[in-house]
Amino acid sequence: MSINPTHGQAAVTVVDITDPSRAGDTTELINLDAVQLQSAPFRARRIIVHIKDASVIFHSTKHRVRTRTSICDGKIAYVLFGLHAEGTINGILIRPGLMLAIAPNLEVNFVVKAEWETTTFLLPSDFVRAQFAARQRDQEFSMPDGIEMLEVNVSSAQRLFDWGKQMAEIAAEQALVFNEHQEDLWAIQCDLVENLLATLGTAKGFRPSSEDRTRQRHSVVVKLAEDFAVSQNGTNIYVSDLCQAAKVSERTLEYAFKEVLGLTPVAFLSSLRLHRVRQELLSATPGSTTVSHEALRWGFWHFGDFSHAYNNCFGELPSDTLLRTGDPAIRRLKATGVKKSGSGR
Repeated sequence: MSINPTHGQAAVTVVDITDPSRAGDTTELINLDAVQLQSAPFRARRIIVHIKDASVIFHSTKHRVRTRTSICDGKIAYVLFGLHAEGTINGILIRPGLMLAIAPNLEVNFVVKAEWETTTFLLPSDFVRAQFAARQRDQEFSMPDGIEMLEVNVSSAQRLFDWGKQMAEIAAEQALVFNEHQEDLWAIQCDLVENLLATLGTAKGFRPSSEDRTRQRHSVVVKLAEDFAVSQNGTNIYVSDLCQAAKVSERTLEYAFKEVLGLTPVAFLSSLRLHRVRQELLSATPGSTTVSHEALRWGFWHFGDFSHAYNNCFGELPSDTLLRTGDPAIRRLKATGVKKSGSGR
């Protein structure tokens, strides 16, 4: 359920995500493609709080997942990680004291484990630049040049993460108040900017270790192989095709996938294709396709095994997914895999 604000865009949106294939459907701030890396009912939560010029996104997930995420036009993103967050960003291992800065329109590959939490601060580029200039700190602070990992004071990073998480959770619990009193959010934005700049003031350049650089190379191998697989749009793909696309040996391809995703290339491709079948079934118009057609198109010829794997991943049979496409109202309410709320849990 959504609570409409008294004017303009809702200040607070709470989204409980149960379908990784639709994880990117509920926000205009980011583009996100997710693939679940384990067979279990999926559960994640996203809280979005719009605060005047800025936005804060708190995200948590209980499952291993690969996401490819980019920031929409004109926004800069600063990302902080929860104390127990484990995973990689473009192959770099998350560790205490790391902060991610992302320029607009650039894609970042996250591979995360269970209990993942992030707080993301989104601000317009011009707004950030104006803040630097007004404080005469242009030489001290610089705009993100691409995708940058920053080393910041560990306690400062944790304070900023906690500030964002607590603010998002309070906003979710009191969404009606935030939505109806958006004119009173200036003080929160000022607090956000001061906390963010205090953390950036401790930042220094990140120097990847030799292990980091190896994982970065493997992350590129995985991305090239995945890009090729997606570009084929369901065409049968062999491991040899992936080796050619990534320009590596089979042994290197296998090692890269296991290190980055924890899966073999074949196992990941199977998961990726399951997600693509689901997206096709959810977006189908009545009578436009069948389960068997989409399964075959994406390389699943043993329909019994396919249905079992699909059910394990998404908690329902593919035929049940397709049935919902016949009623637009039901499709909107049930097939999105998300539950939106303006009032939290």
